[in-house]
Amino acid sequence: MAQALELAREAATAGEVPVGAILVVEGQVQGRGANRREQVSDPLGHAELIAIREAASRLKTWRLPRSTLYVTLEPCVMCAGAILQARIERVVFGARDPKAGAARSLYALLEDPRLPHRVQVIEGIMEAECSALLKDFFQRLREARQDP
Repeated sequence: MAQALELAREAATAGEVPVGAILVVEGQVQGRGANRREQVSDPLGHAELIAIREAASRLKTWRLPRSTLYVTLEPCVMCAGAILQARIERVVFGARDPKAGAARSLYALLEDPRLPHRVQVIEGIMEAECSALLKDFFQRLREARQDP
């Protein structure tokens, strides 16, 4: 999670919402991602999707069993769908997302028994650090909008 948090800090420095993701497959980091929606004008530029794409490309397979995705913020519906499609085994996230979280907050898509694949979810890892980074980022945005 520390590596994902560092990627989130890099995203914040670039003006992106500070979310970072690391995908570990069989004990090896195979994918890294930081939010890049603003930089590349891409609504799919979420940290999780970037990490999943990198791992799939590196391993030359879309199936990523025996993998763990570490992400600083609870995945959204889009990212949860990608996680399920990639057959990721476990998701570990730092901060809950009360507005868009699809792993626990608003939805529990990753653990839904109606779906053909379920993902183990572990939450709250380095939660204070992940939450503080997000809160500081959005506070600075609000302050910048108020300055004349």
